[in-house]
Amino acid sequence: MIEIIPAIDIIEGKAVRLSQGDYDLKKVYNEDPLEVAKLFEGHGINRLHIVDLDGAKANRIVNYNVLERIASRTNLIIDFGGGLKSDYDLGIAFDSGAEMVTVGSIAVKNPEMFQKWIGKFGSESIILGADCKERKIAVSGWTETTDEEVIPFIEKWRRQGILKVICTDISRDGMLTGPNIDLYKEIKDVDREIYLIASGGISNIKDIEQLEEAHIPGVIIGKAIYEGKIELKDLIKFIENPD
Repeated sequence: MIEIIPAIDIIEGKAVRLSQGDYDLKKVYNEDPLEVAKLFEGHGINRLHIVDLDGAKANRIVNYNVLERIASRTNLIIDFGGGLKSDYDLGIAFDSGAEMVTVGSIAVKNPEMFQKWIGKFGSESIILGADCKERKIAVSGWTETTDEEVIPFIEKWRRQGILKVICTDISRDGMLTGPNIDLYKEIKDVDREIYLIASGGISNIKDIEQLEEAHIPGVIIGKAIYEGKIELKDLIKFIENPD
């Protein structure tokens, strides 16, 4: 069963979505992200992906108060990313209620620190963010594209103990054009044991079904929910009932 992970992106404390990571193409969907989180939880969802877009731009955690409100007022299991550049930032994220953090830029720019975090916080708590544009890793809130190829990048960190990877195809993010299933299949072909979370381009229920058929363990869904392309009630069939 594929894991359904709705996303809440935060700018100035509000729930927003961008298109292809462009801050100039911001659309506000709710003034209070807690309302959105409670709506997800009310439909049986137990996971949430929060991205601090202000933090990604500022290179430090910014919207930790939003994380704290959601974590303290729901039972959602939250992973948090955006602007996590120091031990201090990670400490705030975990203290504010995140059970996992997603880190991308540091894994490129300061691999020694990222390796230290894996050892200190554990592989279950650190998710590798492998955001790519034309298969090249992008960092710093997607404003900078590196020369690192996405699959070797993931393989390198898998050897260092990473268990979970969120791979976002930036060209598809927020565009509702469908996920890059070929890329995800290729990653899984290289490493069948990886817990790969697909992100970017999800536009309808069929996209999720295709990812599940390809044995992709998890999927992040954002704009498709906010734009009504996917209704929360239609996700119930993908959500395991613990009872």
